[in-house]
Amino acid sequence: MPESPVLRLDSRPESLREWLGGMWRHRAVLMALASKDFRVRYKRASLGAFWAVAVPVLQAAVLGFVFSRVGKFGTGSRYSYAVYVLAGMAVWAYVSVAVTSATTSIVDASSLTDKVWFPRAVLAVVPAVSNLVTLAISVVVVVVAMPLFAEPFTVRLFLLVPGVVLAVTFTGALGLLLGGLYVYFRDLKFMVQAVVLVWLYVTPIAYPPSALGSAGPWLDFNPLTGIVGMFQRAAVDAPVPSTRAVVVSVVATLLLTVLAVTVHRRHDRLFVDML
Repeated sequence: MPESPVLRLDSRPESLREWLGGMWRHRAVLMALASKDFRVRYKRASLGAFWAVAVPVLQAAVLGFVFSRVGKFGTGSRYSYAVYVLAGMAVWAYVSVAVTSATTSIVDASSLTDKVWFPRAVLAVVPAVSNLVTLAISVVVVVVAMPLFAEPFTVRLFLLVPGVVLAVTFTGALGLLLGGLYVYFRDLKFMVQAVVLVWLYVTPIAYPPSALGSAGPWLDFNPLTGIVGMFQRAAVDAPVPSTRAVVVSVVATLLLTVLAVTVHRRHDRLFVDML
């Protein structure tokens, strides 16, 4: 009888090539877990995946109502304020839900990783992949809403392509980093929840950065400002996101990716001792 292959795990960090190779070999595990995560989320809900549309639309409606009544945002604008807020909320809903879920993903799945080995980084990437369906549905809702609010289809729609790529990459990298750090720092879950709550209001979803006057340019250092701005510009004739905001989004995504890969490449095999 041929001998069974033996996988030897020790404390030495993997090389980048080995780590990437392990992630690629377990891509089927990633897709299976992402599919299961999406199905389980709406399994017992009577309306099923309808909630993937209803929640961000409701959030956009509440934000739009409050900011338009209190702050008078959108008054006299040359574009549909409703579509503007809806486009921003589409990407925000994806990022916030995926990042929050990814933070605790490795610890929550400890019972699974005790039985079978695969790169635990896969678990932290699952929320970014499973929520792609929600993001796709939200984008379709935005596109459908455009003609309903007299917003014409123009070449601006092609901005959705780099916007989606950047949003998914940023979310996956941030979730991967937070998922690894949470294994060691259990207070991180509560910190992320608090930051996400504040992050919503310092991201120009329901207001343009120019509405804040001299404080507006500081929003460019929020890595979501450039991403949200691309979605909003694609949907309506809103001001183009500043070059600095887009550069900050790209640089932040690259830095997060490098940090996340480094953390998992060096500590993935040590996580089992902390779970």
